[in-house]
Amino acid sequence: MEFELRRGESLTNEFNQRIKMKILLINGRAPFNGKGGKLNKTLHELAKKTLQALRHETGETTIFEGYDIEGEVEKFLWMDAVIWQMPAWWMGEPWLVKKYVDEVFMGGIGKIVANDGRHSASPNDGYGTGGLIKGKSHMLSVTWNAPLQAFEKPGDFFEGVGVDGVYLHFHKANEFLGTKRLPTFMCNDVVKNPDVERFTKDYEAHLKKGFRLALTDSNEFICS
Repeated sequence: MEFELRRGESLTNEFNQRIKMKILLINGRAPFNGKGGKLNKTLHELAKKTLQALRHETGETTIFEGYDIEGEVEKFLWMDAVIWQMPAWWMGEPWLVKKYVDEVFMGGIGKIVANDGRHSASPNDGYGTGGLIKGKSHMLSVTWNAPLQAFEKPGDFFEGVGVDGVYLHFHKANEFLGTKRLPTFMCNDVVKNPDVERFTKDYEAHLKKGFRLALTDSNEFICS
């Protein structure tokens, strides 16, 4: 069976993910006492290289190097998807990442979020529906010293809620803007049993599966 797409033809949902996207890469690496951050930098650079090879357009911010709040708001308006790259600090995102979220999301009121979505006529309904960037997506790429079992096994440390349960608050902060979550990528046991070769191989595969190959500049695509 051969599927052909030529300029001017509509795409089926199956191939929508292959359209060229604008992807914002946020590097939340946070060196502690001047150390650390190398793995997250490596994964951030790998994402940029892989996505550009898939013909997507990328923008980026490295939080600890500084940023302009208004400029970051504009990046959220520009992007189709944002990838948050960060280590785990005390069961969540580093404080630098939380500070960025607080400053940029608050600075984006009226542009990326209107309000909390509720109305006085029905004050209990609609909370979290006031985002202004609906149709965009967010993805987390996180690194942990904890093994995978600690997240997924009932009775273990995170009580079986999984990585997305641990990051529910962070997903919801993004969803408050209107974005939809993409599958999370996680590296485990990065301190006691680091395997950078496997981490990078798995992440590249995760990105290729999630974002696929964009259409060529001529908007022609053939799939057999």
